[in-house]
Amino acid sequence: MLFVGVLQLTIVLHVRNTLIDSASEGARYAAQSGHVPADGAARTRELVGQSLADSYTHGVTATTTRIDGLDEIEVEVVAPLPLLGLLGPAGSLTVQGHALAETP
Repeated sequence: MLFVGVLQLTIVLHVRNTLIDSASEGARYAAQSGHVPADGAARTRELVGQSLADSYTHGVTATTTRIDGLDEIEVEVVAPLPLLGLLGPAGSLTVQGHALAETP
């Protein structure tokens, strides 16, 4: 039982870290001059799909927010919590990536 618990925790942390990295990369991509938030969401979906599974790409959104007078891109990923390997119908995991938008 202990081994299965440690293995499950390892899988959850791997998925979480992969989602955070993908969301951050998508936000940085969308923040580049000439790109829009939808470009960042598409980049995030591409990275998540390559790294995990297509079922993890459905909850990706990207928006522009304003913080202290600066535009910021936020990419959010809501994905299933992997309870049995990379499967898992119960629970969800929400992560965000942020980047300051470049000004043209």
